Amino acid sequence: MGCIMMRVCHLNTCPVGIATQDPELRKKFTGQPDDVINYFYLVANELRRIMAKLGFRSINEMVGRVDKLKVRDAIDHWKAKGLDFSMVLTQPEVPDTVGIYCSQKQDHGLDKALDNELIKIATPALERGEKVEENIHIRNINRTVGTMLSSEISKRYGAAGLPDDTIVFHCKGSGGQSFCAFGAKGLTMHIRGDANDYFGKGLSGARLTIQPPEESDYVAEDNIIIGNVAFYGATSGEAYIRGMGGERFCVRNSGVNAVIEGVGDHGCEYMTGGRAVILGPTGRNFAAGMSGGIAYVHDKVGDFATTRCNLEMVELEAVTAPDDIAELRHLIEQHIAYTDSAIAKQILADWSYTLSQFVKVMPTDYKKALERLAREAAESAEPAMAI
Repeated sequence: MGCIMMRVCHLNTCPVGIATQDPELRKKFTGQPDDVINYFYLVANELRRIMAKLGFRSINEMVGRVDKLKVRDAIDHWKAKGLDFSMVLTQPEVPDTVGIYCSQKQDHGLDKALDNELIKIATPALERGEKVEENIHIRNINRTVGTMLSSEISKRYGAAGLPDDTIVFHCKGSGGQSFCAFGAKGLTMHIRGDANDYFGKGLSGARLTIQPPEESDYVAEDNIIIGNVAFYGATSGEAYIRGMGGERFCVRNSGVNAVIEGVGDHGCEYMTGGRAVILGPTGRNFAAGMSGGIAYVHDKVGDFATTRCNLEMVELEAVTAPDDIAELRHLIEQHIAYTDSAIAKQILADWSYTLSQFVKVMPTDYKKALERLAREAAESAEPAMAI
């Protein structure tokens, strides 16, 4: 694959283009799918040799065979002294009727999944590209709602998906874990209620919105409406959350544009792309390991830089560039359009003042890469001098 073991995978500076989002560095990647296949063949062959030395024909035979492990009696490191693994490495006597490895298939209950009904409703869109819109009720036992439907979209239309809002579901209730995980382009899901952890995990082009029920009387921006680790590993799409999120919001996000009204600890952790707009408070350690993308944080209190943000890989700027101002305002306006957010309306009502409270969180290396690309583009656009 070309790895030269530089050990900078987390810095977005991989010189051979493997562990990086930098478009210039990615051009240096020379790996091929055949290289990956060959690597795993080599791993398998080495494993077979080790298993042969130990007297095993299959991995199943190896499970639980702690008698084949060797424990070093003398360990010099001070942290390891006095550790006793005898209880961990004890092999209990059990009859043959007791399984010690996976010997029967697990029933995941997919035949009972809500998505089976959603796929039926969306059949005109899946088969003929016709628009479909429907109201549904959701409960927190309905996990990964929209994922099987997204799979059907991808099978038929590939990564391009369907045009925006081809399939629209208005959901009422409580979304279970991983709501709309890997949601495909063309799918839009609006929730009136709340949602659990991993909301929008791996989102792949879909649009998600969530706001409190119409009958609720609490202040949305002061209450958590989605759980932890929202948009983990998401690659594209957009989301508007009227309310606060839990910890690790947008962790490893690489392409989603998301607006939310407050987040817990470790927001935008390891983020590599996309946009995150935080219209309220953040927890501690914001932007830890963030190597790409941009976050706009409404720092109303003024303590974001000193107590909230991890500045190891990012720098903080005022939002002054015309393009940044236009982008931020557009996202807030979209948030109002989809969620009728009160806090967003307040921000835009006094825009000349509240804009000065926003902080742009910009990854240092990402900024350098964008500046270099801009210079190269400008140089290539200059007319050649006559000789």
